[in-house]
Amino acid sequence: MTPRSVESLLPETPPAPGEVKEILPGLRWVRMPLPFPPRHVNLWLIEDGAGWFLVDCGAQTDDAAGLWERVFAAGLGGRPVTRLMVTHFHPDHVGFAGWMAQRWGGAPLLMTRAEWLQARLLRLDAGEDMIEQQIAWARRAGCAEDYLRFLAGRGPLYVRAVLPLPRQYRRIAAGDSLRIGGRAWTVLTGSGHAPEMACLHCAELGVLISADQILPRITPHVGVQATEPDADPLADFLASNERLLSLPPDTLVLPSHGEPFHGLHRRVGAIAAHHAGRLEALRDACAASPLNAMEAAKVLFSRPLDHRALGAGIAETLAHLNRLVAAGELVREIGADGVAVHRRAG
Repeated sequence: MTPRSVESLLPETPPAPGEVKEILPGLRWVRMPLPFPPRHVNLWLIEDGAGWFLVDCGAQTDDAAGLWERVFAAGLGGRPVTRLMVTHFHPDHVGFAGWMAQRWGGAPLLMTRAEWLQARLLRLDAGEDMIEQQIAWARRAGCAEDYLRFLAGRGPLYVRAVLPLPRQYRRIAAGDSLRIGGRAWTVLTGSGHAPEMACLHCAELGVLISADQILPRITPHVGVQATEPDADPLADFLASNERLLSLPPDTLVLPSHGEPFHGLHRRVGAIAAHHAGRLEALRDACAASPLNAMEAAKVLFSRPLDHRALGAGIAETLAHLNRLVAAGELVREIGADGVAVHRRAG
């Protein structure tokens, strides 16, 4: 099947919540709403003999079960979900996995080891000491006291959007070949947005289920978290994307947000250029005057970030600052007040 003929099969509009649309014969698209940006997540069903192989399951929301029951009733041809693969630990991908496995009589859950462990850890780590760590991370970034009070009052978020996971899973890893519907799908993994995010590539179909590694319009979130404050996730992310250039340029990309698209290589290049521009802006700003992460975020984000968006904004800013520190272009110094400041090296 040529890229032009595939293009002609793509739906003109995304599926409505609870609706199923066909992408290719045996490959279907589901979209579920989210109570947080980007307001939707794409999920994929691959016909697999007597059942369906489901990729991701959405977040735990009040209406999720009802929407899924509509999908099962109208979109699966009376066949069950027999396997569930979750690409990574974020709530909009793993949140409903426990319900899904139970609904389908113990359908096995496939995940990479790092993503399984991260999801399990965050589901269990919801105590006061975790919130205190978040506050300490924000204080080191230079955030104001009103934001620190907001964090204390907000409490843990992960447990609200993620149901308890099944206590066992089947590990998948980079290079694994999964037989789905009589075709080979290869597991590719990416880092930066998540530690070991699983993508699926079918060479026969020319299709990549890219999860959040490659998105058509927005750039995936790449951030530094309180658990690993000196990490360099941006280097991991960019290297992961470079590996995707080994796939054919006319690959049909099925992303977790936005619409299916062609032009994988162009999109990888555009994302790399976006981050190069942000690195240059921070390099110049820190050369003019040493900056903490809160101050540096104002360089990257033209509009003010409210309390709900500030954590992600600071995390992304730190990813770029840490990349420049790791490259030897900036130096990080901790002041007497405990705030980390970044200045030009040398």
